[in-house]
Amino acid sequence: MKTQFMREAIRLSIQMMRRGKGGPFGAVIVKGNRIVGRGCNQVTSSNDPTAHAEIVAIREACKRLKTFQLDGCDLYTSCEPCPMCLSAIYWARIRSVFYGNTRKDAAKIAFDDDFIYREVALPIGRRSLVMKKILRKEALRAFREWEKKTDKEMY
Repeated sequence: MKTQFMREAIRLSIQMMRRGKGGPFGAVIVKGNRIVGRGCNQVTSSNDPTAHAEIVAIREACKRLKTFQLDGCDLYTSCEPCPMCLSAIYWARIRSVFYGNTRKDAAKIAFDDDFIYREVALPIGRRSLVMKKILRKEALRAFREWEKKTDKEMY
């Protein structure tokens, strides 16, 4: 059963790449034995750097299931997820990830995420991206209000 879902992710990666949607990446999200979300890389066709196959599939699955958490769902993706997608997978509470190509395979065709993996592990002050904390006291107001909010929906 798992191979049919992986084959669908691979099929999407090839088909949509050939149609000019974006890079050679595809993903499907499965709940039970049913595909609830499909995605292909749409970075260049949508001018959205976050439109990776996994993110697109997560968005579709959440919309279809009317939820922001995908507990009990599995992700099949044609390539090992990048750091952004991996984070989204954790936030979505996806149960397991099955992948085809490795991040080393992706690096060989100029999709090298290793830089981001290394950067995220560094302390903020040592990253190449400049990050400066400003107006923290003002920003904390929203957090204090959230903390006291009685009708919040936790995620």
